[in-house]
Amino acid sequence: MEREDRSHNKTRAVSAAVRRFPQFELTVHRLMDRSETFRDMCEELADAELALSRVEELPTALREARRSEWQELVDRLTGEVGAVLNADVARIPAIGRIRTTPKK
Repeated sequence: MEREDRSHNKTRAVSAAVRRFPQFELTVHRLMDRSETFRDMCEELADAELALSRVEELPTALREARRSEWQELVDRLTGEVGAVLNADVARIPAIGRIRTTPKK
């Protein structure tokens, strides 16, 4: 049962990251397998997105404050995930990239 929960959490985490950064889908999958820190960050993002999506279920008096808090967390985590993805892509050598300048 715990294994199913981990698999479900990983699927939700991958979906959250890829939905926001589709151009980095392969990098997301690679980092999910290699970095517990990245995996945790993406799981937190998925949890925050879920909480934000359910804010309408809260009592009226709490909605706006919670919406603001959850949106701020989603934005912060999105920035952190994006920074990790960009840093990871930047450190990979340009093997196999298409040459954009003519050969001499």
